Amino acid sequence: MPKQIISIAIVQNEHKKLLISRRQKGQHLAGKWEFPGGKVEQGEALEVAMLRELKEEVGLTATKYSLFDSLNFQYDDVDLCLHFYLVTDFQGEATSLEGQQIKWVTAAELSQYDFPKANLTVINKLL
Repeated sequence: MPKQIISIAIVQNEHKKLLISRRQKGQHLAGKWEFPGGKVEQGEALEVAMLRELKEEVGLTATKYSLFDSLNFQYDDVDLCLHFYLVTDFQGEATSLEGQQIKWVTAAELSQYDFPKANLTVINKLL
């Protein structure tokens, strides 16, 4: 089974709201909500991948962040190694650069959105 290493940004703004985006049609788990992030490229450091994905997907540059959690999760078709960074300071304004829907929500509101099962452990830690 293929293994993918994923680096993810949990972006928190000055109002303590979190940035989420909706996976588009044609993507694995299309229609589900997620935190910005993606695959770590060959030879790329985890935090560098998070910074790159954050810039590519929503146009933000993280200036203060720390590793929040790491976990492994297995779907039927892929084995994931997920690394979540909590971003507490950033430059720029969140913009949908890939055509995805984005929203700022409170931690308590996360349960109202359909996230992939792999994210549920981290979401519970944010509450």
